Amino acid sequence: MSSIHSDNHRHGRDWPLLVLGLVITLVGLVLAVGGAYLASLGGSWYYVLAGIGLVVSGVQLMRGRASGAWWFAAVFVGTLAWTIWESGLSYWRWIPRLGLVVVLAFFVALLAPRLAGWRSRGLARGLAALMVVLFVGAFALAFVPHGVVQADRGAAEARDVPSVVSPAMATPAQPADAPAATDWPAYGRGNAAQRYSPLTAINRDNVDGLERAWTYRTGDLPERRWGAETTPLKIGDTLYLCSARNILIALDAVTGEQRWRFDPKVPDEAIPYTAACRGVSYYDARIAAAPMAIPERSAAPGDMAAAPADTDAAEGGNDGSAIDVASMDTTGDAGDPGGDPAAATFAPLADNAPCATRIIEGTLDARLVAVDARTGKPCADFGDNGQVDITVGMGETSPGMVSITSAPTIVRGVVVTGHQVLDGQRRWAPSGVIQGFDAVTGELRWAWDMMRPDRSGLPPAGETYTRGTPNMWTTASGDEELGLVYLPMGNSSADYWSGLRRPMEDEFATSLVAIDVTTGKPAWHFQTVHKDVWDYDLGSTATLVDFPVDGRTVPALVLPSKQGDLYVLDRRTGEPLTGVEERPAPQGGVEPERRSPTQPHSLYHTLRRKDDLTERDMWGISPIDQMACRIQFRKASYEGFYTPPTADRHSIQYPGYNGGSDWGGIAVDPNRGIIIANYNDMPNYNILVPREKADELGWAPRDEVRGDQGGAEGAGDPQMGTPYAINVNAGWRMPTGLLCKQPPYGGIRAIELATGRMLWDRPFGSARANGPFGIPSHLPIEIGTPNNGGSVVTAGGLVFIAAATDNLIRAIDIDTGETVWQDVLPAGGQANPMVYEAGGREYLVIMAGGHHFMETPGGDYVIAYALP
Repeated sequence: MSSIHSDNHRHGRDWPLLVLGLVITLVGLVLAVGGAYLASLGGSWYYVLAGIGLVVSGVQLMRGRASGAWWFAAVFVGTLAWTIWESGLSYWRWIPRLGLVVVLAFFVALLAPRLAGWRSRGLARGLAALMVVLFVGAFALAFVPHGVVQADRGAAEARDVPSVVSPAMATPAQPADAPAATDWPAYGRGNAAQRYSPLTAINRDNVDGLERAWTYRTGDLPERRWGAETTPLKIGDTLYLCSARNILIALDAVTGEQRWRFDPKVPDEAIPYTAACRGVSYYDARIAAAPMAIPERSAAPGDMAAAPADTDAAEGGNDGSAIDVASMDTTGDAGDPGGDPAAATFAPLADNAPCATRIIEGTLDARLVAVDARTGKPCADFGDNGQVDITVGMGETSPGMVSITSAPTIVRGVVVTGHQVLDGQRRWAPSGVIQGFDAVTGELRWAWDMMRPDRSGLPPAGETYTRGTPNMWTTASGDEELGLVYLPMGNSSADYWSGLRRPMEDEFATSLVAIDVTTGKPAWHFQTVHKDVWDYDLGSTATLVDFPVDGRTVPALVLPSKQGDLYVLDRRTGEPLTGVEERPAPQGGVEPERRSPTQPHSLYHTLRRKDDLTERDMWGISPIDQMACRIQFRKASYEGFYTPPTADRHSIQYPGYNGGSDWGGIAVDPNRGIIIANYNDMPNYNILVPREKADELGWAPRDEVRGDQGGAEGAGDPQMGTPYAINVNAGWRMPTGLLCKQPPYGGIRAIELATGRMLWDRPFGSARANGPFGIPSHLPIEIGTPNNGGSVVTAGGLVFIAAATDNLIRAIDIDTGETVWQDVLPAGGQANPMVYEAGGREYLVIMAGGHHFMETPGGDYVIAYALP
C-alpha cells in the first residue's frame, strides 16, 4: 500500500475517490437502466454493458480498490472499440461516445495512486497526460470543418454554357422583368428570381476589405414573434423596404438616410406565426401593360357587405358538390379571355402623375397597400385611397388567420397575391384563394378558387370562397412574355390530417401552379407530394432559367422543395426536363386508406441525405442524452422518407418541415451555370394527439382566449375539425436544447445547372451562438446550423449569405466554397441579402431582424457594406 493511501486510510475516507466513485456509479446506473430498456427495444447493448462496468468501477473506487481503475479501463477500451466499429472516422459521432469517458478517465488516472494495490505512480501520471492530449486533440479537431466536399477545380471553373439570362423584352418592360445592372427591383432581383447581380466591383480579390457603410434602424421590433425576413428593393437612387409590421420606408441608396415613411398601422393581434414582411413590389405605371381580359363578376364588392359570414363552415365550405368538379377544364383558355381585351387596356400614366411609380405591399392584416414611390403618400387611384382588403369574399377571418407575408408578383399589370393562412388551427380555415388585382386601380381582375373553377371573380352574395383550401404564403415568380405566374402552393388546412380533403385539394396541394394572368386559370401544375401530411408545402420561389437541352435552350424553371429535391420543368408546359421517378412510399398511419402508394423523387438533384436515419445517427453532449435519443428513436415509428403520422407513438419526419429548401430559395449564377442552395438537415419528432386529449390539454385555435400558447409551429396545434391535434418537436430537440440527430444541421452547396452534378458542399453555420441549454459557446466551430434565408451571387465570383443561427454574414468563393469574408451582425440575419450600385459604389445590404423560431436575437437593423 502506498504511503499516500496509508495516510488517507489512517485519517478517514478518501473524499476525492468517494466523489469520483459516486459520480461514476451514478452515470453507470443511468446507463445500465436506460441501456437495458434500449436493448429491450432492439437497440444497442453497449449502454447496459458499459453501465454495469461503470457501476462496478465506481463502487470499487469508493472502496479505494485498484480494481476500480481496471474496471474503468475495461469500459474505456470497450467504448473505444465500439466507437470505432459503430462510427468509423466520423468525427461528430465520436464526441458523445467518448467525450465524457475521456474526462472521467483523466480523473481516474489522476487519483489512481491513492488506490490500494496501485503500484505505479508514473503509469497513472502518463495515463492522465494521455487523456489530456486526447481531449485537447479532439477539441482542436472540432475547428477543422467536417463533411466538406471539396470543389473539383476543373468543374468549378467558368464553363462555356448557354446563358440563363432571359433575352431582352421586345416591348418596354417593367424593371422587375429587365433589371438594370445597378438595381435590385424585385424580391429575387427580378421576376425570374435568380438572385444574381452582374456587378463585379466587389470580388474575391478585394472582398476582405468590406466595411459597414451605413446602418439604418426601422424602429419596429415586435416583442414576440419577431422575424422581419426583409429584402429591400433598389431602383435608381432609392431603397424601398418594409419593416416587420409593414411600415414602408424609402432610403437614400448611398447614405441610408430616410426619405419617407408610411405606416399602415398594422395591429399586433394581426401578427400570424411571425411578424414577417419579406419584401415589397415596384410598379412603373408609365409603362403600358399588355392587354388584359376582364372576367365576369359574380358579385360586386359591395354585395359582400350584406353576405352572412361563414354560413357553411361547419360543413366544410363550398365543396363544389353542386357541380361536377372532376369533369371541368381547369387549364384555362387564353384564347377565350371572357371579355374584350381592348376594354382592359389602360393608358400609361404621365411622368408627373401621382403614383406614376408606386410601391405595393401586402400587410399582416390582409391588405394590399400602394404608395407613391417618390413621396410615400397613398395612391388615391388604387382601391380605397391606396388600399384593398383581400379578405372580401372570404367570410369570417379572425386576426392573424389571414396575412400577406411575401411580396406580390406583378405580371402584365396584374398584382398576383396569395396569403398565409395560419397553420394548424382549423380544418375549415379561410380560403387559400389566389387573387389578381389591377396594379393601377386595385380592381379585382380575377380570383382562383380551386374548388370553383367555374368562377373567376367574387362569390355570389351569401357565399364565400371555399374554406380550407391550400394557400400560397411564399413568393411567386413570373414570366411577362408567357403571361404566367408560378405559384408555390401550400397544403390544405390541418397539415397532418387528410381525411376530409376533397379531390381538387388533393390535386393542387403542394404543387407549383402556373396561373395565366389573362384569365386567372391554371395553365398547368406540377405536384411534389401526393396527399401531403408532413407540412411539405412549397416555400421556395421557382427560379426561371434557360435550360440546355440537346444543344438548345428551353424556357425552364428550377423548383426546390422542402424535401430537398430540385426539379427542372419546362415553364411553358410544366413538363419535367430532367428525370422524375415515382417510388414506393411507406403506408399505414392513422388513415392508411389515404396514403399514396408512391411519391415523386427528382433524379436531377436532391439536397436530402440519401440514407435513412439509423440509431447510430443519434447524438447528444454525453452518452446519457445520446442514449435517451436512441430510446426515442427505437420507440418511434420510422419507415424512412414519408413515414405516415401516427397517434399511438411518435413518428419521425426526416427532413422536417423547415427543409430542405424553405422560403430563402436558391440563387443561380447565369454565366458560370451554377446553382447555390443552402439547406437544412434536421428531423422532426411528431405525434398526433386525439381530440379528447387535446381538449383536456387546453389546445385551441389562436382566435380563442386559451389558444395563443406560443412555441414552435406545430407544437400543440389543435387542428380543430379533425380527429387529431398535432404536436411537433421541431428539430427533434432534447431538454438540453441540443438536437437528437448528429451534426451537421445545415449546409450550403454548389450544383452544376446543366447536369445537376454537385460541385462542392460544406456545413453551413458555426456554433459560436449555440450551445447546451441555450448557452452560447462563442466557438467558431463549423458544426452546420439550422438556417433560414437565402443567398445572392455576383459576377464577382461571390456568394453572400447570412441565414445561419451564428449571426454572421459571409462571402463565399463560388468556385471553392471557402469563406473569404465575414462580419458579426447585431441580430440574426434570417433574410435574403441584396446587392446594388449607387454613386459608382457597390453595396451589399442585409436586414438583421433575427427570428423567434431560429432563436436568434431580434433587431431592426438594415446594414449596408461597401469597400472603403
